[in-house]
Amino acid sequence: MAKSVLAIAAHPDDIEFFMSGTLMKLGEAGYATHYMNLANGCCGTTQYDVETIVAMRRTEAMAAAHSIGATYHESICNDLEVFYNRELLGLVAATVRQVEPQIVLTHSPADYMEDHMNACRLAVTAAFARGMPNFPVQPHCEPTSQPVTVYHAQPFSHRDPLGNPVIPDFFIDVGDVVERKTAMLAEHVSQKRWLDESQGHDSYLQTLRDLDAECGRMSTTFDYAEGWRRRLHLGYCGPDDNPLADALSGCVHFA
Repeated sequence: MAKSVLAIAAHPDDIEFFMSGTLMKLGEAGYATHYMNLANGCCGTTQYDVETIVAMRRTEAMAAAHSIGATYHESICNDLEVFYNRELLGLVAATVRQVEPQIVLTHSPADYMEDHMNACRLAVTAAFARGMPNFPVQPHCEPTSQPVTVYHAQPFSHRDPLGNPVIPDFFIDVGDVVERKTAMLAEHVSQKRWLDESQGHDSYLQTLRDLDAECGRMSTTFDYAEGWRRRLHLGYCGPDDNPLADALSGCVHFA
């Protein structure tokens, strides 16, 4: 079976901020890379109506995925409607079965907004249900049996919703791809004004660098890093499986 990795995030640009460097490096290591934002980005604007911004953000996300050679998967709901429910779970689980990933990258279980946390819940349950023939998915896909290891990215600001620091299990050096990450994020042109207005970012591109630099300092080893926590193996993979760290062993530092 060809190796593949599926990145599942809440909104267009979340993959770029939290996990794109690791995704690029896995592609270089021989993994087929897959990119999925559950929400369509409809609320990320003060300028455009829903139809206009959804079309814009889809085009931007497709360009971002294409820029790193990743397969783009369509969004399935509106912003602030990433709910943990049967309908969305069936859609995400269908994508997991289609891709048959050995690695799933997703959000932190605790983050500053509910869309991120619900996207995480959907991703982990979809991976758990990959081999259950009595759990129907939409569209229909046969269950799969491959081991899959789930990894959680850092929350935004590297802190949980109560402001407590979140320390990764291990760090991936992204210093050599941070400019590619920045270029990938720059495809999301519609978001510069929105992030400046809504979250006080002087520059969304600089914010990416600052977050990776902070994670690098946490590692005490790298200038820029992405941090990862491996989900408990039960229901997913072997107790000692760590395919992400194995594939990128030359740029890993354990906490």
